[in-house]
Amino acid sequence: MSPDANKREIGASGIKASAIGLGTWAIGGWMWGGTEESESIAAIQASIDAGITLIDTAPAYGQGLAEELVGRAIKGRRDKVVLATKCGLVWHTTKGHHFFDYDGKPVHRYLGRDAIFYEVEQSLRRLGTDHIDHYITHWQDPTTPIAETMDALVELKQQGKIGSIGASNVSEADLKAYIATGALDAIQEEYSMARRGIESTLLPLCRENGVSVLSYSSLSRGLLTGKVGADREFSGDDQRRTDPHFSLDNREKVARLMADIAPIAEAHSATPSQVVIAWTIRQPGITFALCGARNVSQARENARAAEIELSPDEISTISEAVARQLVQLAA
Repeated sequence: MSPDANKREIGASGIKASAIGLGTWAIGGWMWGGTEESESIAAIQASIDAGITLIDTAPAYGQGLAEELVGRAIKGRRDKVVLATKCGLVWHTTKGHHFFDYDGKPVHRYLGRDAIFYEVEQSLRRLGTDHIDHYITHWQDPTTPIAETMDALVELKQQGKIGSIGASNVSEADLKAYIATGALDAIQEEYSMARRGIESTLLPLCRENGVSVLSYSSLSRGLLTGKVGADREFSGDDQRRTDPHFSLDNREKVARLMADIAPIAEAHSATPSQVVIAWTIRQPGITFALCGARNVSQARENARAAEIELSPDEISTISEAVARQLVQLAA
């Protein structure tokens, strides 16, 4: 398969990246029970070596730690990476809308020009680069008009500090306001077999307006890997420890789904997790699927999913199994 066979463009930016990307929320450790830095760096490098070019991170992932690890991992191979990071969750100012506390200190949603210009410089420093290929508003700020936010982002693009513009965790109204500026390239939203709500809300708008979609939590934070059994326990600040999404009932439903798609996985000499990713990147409107990896083995497994050519009949069979097994998946 050609190295470019699974590359897709981010909106109308001219920037192309692998359909499967590496998401680094877990690598930052925050809400994931910590991180092992050397393993995380090795996972990033293994992803690149296996053909993944899209690396997605954010300042909020460990308050800069994930960006620093990405920066260390891509040193000497920056030209092989389409780098995405975010702005809008801030702890250097109390402007905007209070969102949560981190280690007892407030984090606000703020997308004012002053914060965006401050944040981009901090991210460039941590990442060890002079430009960010795709810059994303992480969470939306109800105190700053979207047009003002976009003016700042367009200026950064004109300066060459960012290559394309994205928005994440948007409502339909937010998306329409971003589209109205004429400068939005992509949105990044939660989407997986277990979370398909945007199919009837955001995806039609994106398809109509040439906006790309990056799905995050494409493996539903590990639930759809088929490796989270009934006896799996989560510790520390791992958000899955108390999340009803990881209830025993839900795990049993996912186990039944894995059994249903096992024959397709076997036919492709693949794991169920790889089939889940392959299905996701072939859903209408989904341009890129971001998948987390905390070690080399997971990184290589995710990357291999790009090589799986599911037939229309196989996609239909998988979709029917998803509808049958996960339709009542608890939130």
